[in-house]
Amino acid sequence: MLVLASLVFVGPRRLRETRADIRGRLRETGPVVAVLAGVLAMNSFIRDMSTDLSQLVGVRITSSIHGIEGAFVGQVQTVASPLLTAYFSNVYVYGYAFLMLFPLVAYLTVDDQRPIRELTVAYILNYGIGLVCYLAFIAYGPRNFMPDVVEPLLYTHWPRSQLLTSEINRNTNVFPSLHTSLSVTVALMAYRTRDAYPYWLPVAAFIAGSVAVSTMYLGIHWGTDVVAGLLLAAGSVVAAVRIRQFADRHDGAARDRFGELTDRLR
Repeated sequence: MLVLASLVFVGPRRLRETRADIRGRLRETGPVVAVLAGVLAMNSFIRDMSTDLSQLVGVRITSSIHGIEGAFVGQVQTVASPLLTAYFSNVYVYGYAFLMLFPLVAYLTVDDQRPIRELTVAYILNYGIGLVCYLAFIAYGPRNFMPDVVEPLLYTHWPRSQLLTSEINRNTNVFPSLHTSLSVTVALMAYRTRDAYPYWLPVAAFIAGSVAVSTMYLGIHWGTDVVAGLLLAAGSVVAAVRIRQFADRHDGAARDRFGELTDRLR
């Protein structure tokens, strides 16, 4: 999917140009990418102890969520069919991974490196805020809270997928839905960069919408989790843009002061 999307949306010419200037572009985006890598490493480390820590400090909100929406997810599953289950299972795993990775490739190939910096900062905010929420709130997914109403369709359709999801998810890590927030973040960034990649926007929006629906269809997240994920995505993108603008102004002022100092020394 990455190879095909790179050829279709980016194009061979731009890929060749990026290859020739890859060191300079990585040097420009390196610091913020390094911070993202650190956040992911910290998230992986904390995840192993997050369940025990959350049990000590977290607020139990599963009943409150159920009180808000009742059996809404069960109603979503009334349209279940083998074809839909296969589609949403693949979207939840493969479509989501593709959606996270391709924009990093696409934005690295444009001359303006602001989009990739904004996207990376938005990813950092999503993961950071999501981790805090997972520690602060104890919420079980609908498939765990009401198994008589909601089926774990991902695991019944594709049992081996539990080997993967168990490595990155916990039963209490559902509020907000990071699958939703990160996917919608990509769609919002696709809108911001529609001039550079006009045909990527509808594809990103469709996959992001499918991912959000898949989290409920498969019984993993509540509708409330999805709404919270939408809000987190919007807030993360707005904050990322402002952080990037602030950083640009700060860097520009620093370069001006450095230039004035060198002129005086001359």
